[in-house]
Amino acid sequence: MTSLSNATLTSLPPDVARPGYDRSALRTGIVHIGVGGFHRAHQAMYLDELMNAGQAQDWAICGLGLLPGDTRMRDALHAQDGLYTLVVKHPDGSTQARVIGSIVDYLYAPDDPEAALARLADPSTRIVSLTVTEGGYNVNQVTGEFDLTNPAVRADLEPGALPTTSFGYVIEALRRRRAAGTPPFTVMSCDNIQGNGDNARRMFGAFARAKDPDLADWVDAQVPFPNSMVDRITPVTTDADRALVADRFGIEDAWPVVTEPFTQWVLEDDFVSGRPPYEQAGVQVVEDVTPYELMKLRLLNVSHQGIAYLGYLAGYRLVHDVAQDPMFATFLRGYMDHEAQPTLQPLPGVDLEEYKSTLIERFSNPYVRDTVARLCAESSDRIPTWLVPVIGENLASGGEVKRSALIVASWARYAEGTDEQGEPIEIVDRIAERVHAAALAQSEDDLAFLRDRDLFGDLVEDERFVTAYRWALSSLHSRGSKATIQALLDGEGPAS
Repeated sequence: MTSLSNATLTSLPPDVARPGYDRSALRTGIVHIGVGGFHRAHQAMYLDELMNAGQAQDWAICGLGLLPGDTRMRDALHAQDGLYTLVVKHPDGSTQARVIGSIVDYLYAPDDPEAALARLADPSTRIVSLTVTEGGYNVNQVTGEFDLTNPAVRADLEPGALPTTSFGYVIEALRRRRAAGTPPFTVMSCDNIQGNGDNARRMFGAFARAKDPDLADWVDAQVPFPNSMVDRITPVTTDADRALVADRFGIEDAWPVVTEPFTQWVLEDDFVSGRPPYEQAGVQVVEDVTPYELMKLRLLNVSHQGIAYLGYLAGYRLVHDVAQDPMFATFLRGYMDHEAQPTLQPLPGVDLEEYKSTLIERFSNPYVRDTVARLCAESSDRIPTWLVPVIGENLASGGEVKRSALIVASWARYAEGTDEQGEPIEIVDRIAERVHAAALAQSEDDLAFLRDRDLFGDLVEDERFVTAYRWALSSLHSRGSKATIQALLDGEGPAS
């Protein structure tokens, strides 16, 4: 058994790919906030490919953790010199392993806030990238404005305060760079949010304006926030994954990453202090990301939510088991064809029929073993930003909404806290108590869940949507998820 470290790279089994470059010669150019499985399967992997091709040697990554849970990643990466194993699981059961070397340092900011600020303010840092999840942007879901009432934000806004939030660290680092005459860095969001760069610009800009209006003007004028679309299914690492890496490849790795073969990154070419030659690693560097991100968010991400609650209620716990059920697959394809695709912009060069078929195939990969529970988590950040806009556009155009209404109703039923077998459900959500209370109130008011305007806007006032939603929720309560899907496929329920 080989413990992963710089010293043991040459001792790895021959079927494990490893960095073909001198890691000691790398120089940090990117600080990434929110290092997790997805970042390591995606952005860090693309950089590793460039480095193996002799490129991007001055664009290595320093991870930056801000939250208490980030101590686990700190400890794992420090023990392994930043190295980790990326395992690709193919649908035929075969696996490929490679050790990624593009992360060369990791700072846990609460250990030494000044060290984190110094790294961000250093001229060598030219990109600060983010995977902080939808909830990490501190957005009010209805107004779309920055939430200045957040206690952590309020603390960071106090004069002279050492920061604790991503907003505090990034804006303070930019203040120091401006004062020192150092060019700004680019802030590159890689989260699953429509217009993620635009959203980051608004939120960081709002924090800056509350902190220092003059600095905010400089940030507005000088700091780019490119949009991006990212895609690769990356389930949470389990002990079984660690055992696989140990048994199959002979590597002791505290935190490997497992993922699917498919990967995609579409990136707006808007950088102030240079960037790696991402296009040489297969990244689509474009002028406008919007059509691509809408395709991904409304087809892949919403389809995940279509699997999530209905599948969990029916007793499924692994995504591939749900996707391999022909009834669920038919339901998802119907949503894609009749509700999502009509809201998309033209996509020259993209075969949407092939893309939709590929999504079902990806969901059905039994070796990725993605969990349904992962898809159910943080729904209050997902449904309002991914699905509600689809519903709104179809209501405005006269398009179909019955499948979308069933997805929303299935979340409402899931949030009651028990599945159809009577087993308890752990609701993982930043507003778990609120959505749970609203779901329980449905026994007295069947629209109680839908009345939350922070989540659903004015959908509760649209008669056509309410009719479809009421039918779906009633059927879920009386017949269960599978029978409800079958009834919808058979033409029962609302007309559209």
